Amino acid sequence: MMMPKNEHRPRWWVKWFMNPFKHKRGKGTVIKRCTRMDVFPYNNFVLGKNSVIEDFATINNGVGDVTIGENTIIGIANVVIGPISIGNNVMFAQHVVLSGLNHGYEDVQMSPRKQEVSFRQIIVADDVWIGANSVVTAGVTIGRHAVVGAGSIVTKDVPEFSVVVGNPARVIKRYNAQKMLWEKV
Repeated sequence: MMMPKNEHRPRWWVKWFMNPFKHKRGKGTVIKRCTRMDVFPYNNFVLGKNSVIEDFATINNGVGDVTIGENTIIGIANVVIGPISIGNNVMFAQHVVLSGLNHGYEDVQMSPRKQEVSFRQIIVADDVWIGANSVVTAGVTIGRHAVVGAGSIVTKDVPEFSVVVGNPARVIKRYNAQKMLWEKV
């Protein structure tokens, strides 16, 4: 009833008459007009104050809650599929994909489209910057003040105060608090 047949988005009446009473948006938030908001009332969607979701982004809470903190920017054409928790003062550049969802493929007698999905929460801590065209896979935690270089594929947890790059992403720098500088690893 909530989704049209063969579509994975809520019907118009769910968007207009159910979601405003269920989901929370802080003061000063901006969701650009050309954003695809596939949010359903059976999971949470929270957007903290002064946060922005840019044009052509897709936000989907169909399989898990999506929580976005304060003063956070979800960049142009980003894809955010729950379950995911994004902290405060986070920046996503363009074309970043974070998906807590995976499709099953193990049964070779059945199309992956018909197999069960699995999901694991992604956690992005405060003050993180994720560069353009990066992908963060299900179950990953990105620590506070970490930087993910453009084009990186993040498949494992990222320590706080570190810089990761590559496919798969690996740590190339860490912040040394005693020397107060970033050091190559």
